[in-house]
Amino acid sequence: MNTDTFRVAIEGAVGRITLDRPPLNVLTTAMMRDLARAIDHLAGTSEVRVVRLDAAGKAFCAGVDVGEHRGPSLAPMMEALFDLFAAFELVPQPIVAVVDGPALGGGCELVLACDLCLASERATFGQPEIRLGVFAPPASVLLPRIVGERRALGLLLSGETVSAREAEAMGLVNRVFEDGGFASEAGRWIERLVTLSGTALRYAKRAVGTARELPLRDAHAEVQRLYLEELMRTSDAEEGLAAFLEKRAPVFRHR
Repeated sequence: MNTDTFRVAIEGAVGRITLDRPPLNVLTTAMMRDLARAIDHLAGTSEVRVVRLDAAGKAFCAGVDVGEHRGPSLAPMMEALFDLFAAFELVPQPIVAVVDGPALGGGCELVLACDLCLASERATFGQPEIRLGVFAPPASVLLPRIVGERRALGLLLSGETVSAREAEAMGLVNRVFEDGGFASEAGRWIERLVTLSGTALRYAKRAVGTARELPLRDAHAEVQRLYLEELMRTSDAEEGLAAFLEKRAPVFRHR
């Protein structure tokens, strides 16, 4: 379901969304609604084991259209923003942000909504909303969960932009690659994920999300139940363990 602002493709077992709204991939209300539908579509596509979110052009995304923050445009924009991040939350597959350029405001929030982030050395991250006299709603929820409250407040209250290396040090980015080989290195990193069991990837993501919402003891109990009663009844779990004991490569049925 390609649009004039982004492209969607299924490349093997990778569902790929590429933002393509020159020059800075600024998000509009209509674009966010379309993105939510695209994410829902990939989430329900059985052959997709990993979702990749990247962008064309010199910026990953410079945020949400400032003009839609005022007057009668505001309420529909906020509704579309909420629905977009709700769509991210419901995706069972791991989502990887691939960032080669600035990810600011709503663009940084897209990264926060993903499970993993790969960045080039020229990528930058920030929530500059405070400089406009407002704050960043999705980032206020997601950023403290990823980098901790003190670091999150430092970014949210200052509007500071940080480098890819700084973002990696605080836990916002998983890996930083040199600019020259970024596209190929990021692709190889994602391909390694794709060789794994899609069933295991989904259950691992679900376990972390489940534990996040529960008190510690309850989290241990529920994750153990998920492992014992659900994951261990899948053919992929049986195959992976058997392959290890038999000293051979596993052949997963549900990738």
